[in-house]
Amino acid sequence: MTAGPGTKATAAHVTAWRNAVVVAYGASGLAFASWVSRLPAIRDALDLTPGNIGVILLCMTLGSFASVSASGLIVLRLGSKQTIRTGSIMVGAGLLTAGFGTTVLANPVATAIGLAIIGLGTGSWNTASNVEGAAVERAVGRHIMPRLHGAFSLGTVAGAGLGALAAAVSLPVFWHLAAAGAVVAVSVATAASWFRADVTPVAGERAYSPDNFGDPTTGPIPVITAGATADAPLDNKRRIAQAWRDRRTLLLGVLVLGLALAEGAAGDWVALALADGHGQSDAAGAAGYGLFVTFMTIGRFAGTVLLDRFGRVPVMRWCAAMAVLGLGVFVFAPVPWLAYVGLALWGLGASLGFPVGMSAAADDPARAAARVSVVSTIGYGAFLCGPPLLGMLAEHVGILHSLLAVMVMLAVSFVLSPVARKAG
Repeated sequence: MTAGPGTKATAAHVTAWRNAVVVAYGASGLAFASWVSRLPAIRDALDLTPGNIGVILLCMTLGSFASVSASGLIVLRLGSKQTIRTGSIMVGAGLLTAGFGTTVLANPVATAIGLAIIGLGTGSWNTASNVEGAAVERAVGRHIMPRLHGAFSLGTVAGAGLGALAAAVSLPVFWHLAAAGAVVAVSVATAASWFRADVTPVAGERAYSPDNFGDPTTGPIPVITAGATADAPLDNKRRIAQAWRDRRTLLLGVLVLGLALAEGAAGDWVALALADGHGQSDAAGAAGYGLFVTFMTIGRFAGTVLLDRFGRVPVMRWCAAMAVLGLGVFVFAPVPWLAYVGLALWGLGASLGFPVGMSAAADDPARAAARVSVVSTIGYGAFLCGPPLLGMLAEHVGILHSLLAVMVMLAVSFVLSPVARKAG
């Protein structure tokens, strides 16, 4: 017997909802790592120079940033379920296009178009996933957002492993990316049947709970936005404008900015910094980034326990402080092994910034989509645009010392930690 609208849902419904959101996060990581892991093969197949690769990657970055900037309006218009479904299908189509452009057409423009489609699908998909994740977090009644982002990290590990295997057996890029795209699109489209953020009744300030939503097989229940009625909903553009004027939302964005920059800088510069700044081999540099990602994943899965016990503000302070300490040790390490210790601390410190920021932005269910989109735009802006700016700075002061700019933003995140306190 299934529950209907307004009836009490069983724990099994909440568990299915949570597991479906985990699939969405994991699939996003799988999609990202699938094309990243085949970049060497794409370069060889298209005979690209480093500059050409940069231009192609810029297409993906621009698509992603455009999508995340518009994601608030998209989620408010389509709902998080349909946005995630559409985004995953776009990412699947983008992977197919990139693979086709690489292997069949051998055309860099076609490959760039595929990566741009991936970026367009990913930005709004990620924002909608954070809205859905925050909703299921409220239903569960404990912090699970870091573990959802940890599922993304595990998805990247799986995608990188499969990419390495595909490269080892010389599987053409087209067949690899086509298969990955199909898995991503089908798995997320299927899991979305269990998403509940769009159908959970919310009247005014009433929070989500397992007692106020129905079964996934029933029709949608209208969402009543705080300050509006079902017959006269707030204009979506006005909701986004209000979110951009909301002081707490903007401060949350700046808080996330520092920690997102710490994560993005590691992805782009750790391997090079180890090689050029600490005299390590290319393989050791790659292993260093692997160490960073491993400890960031550990931090995301362990962080839920700390958040439940101590709350957001102390944990965010510890994270920012640990990231500053780790980054400082990494930059000024007198011996290489100490730099690796710094990477572990840096990864742990950067682990919870983005997921906790998303949870805090979504404290008010009625304004979650608009506020999450604002914080996501600021955070992704730092994640995507910060590392290239560090590269420009590195031209003058060197790679290692350019990372000190990240420490400044982490210090700002430390000071702003109280804005993550749960809104009344």
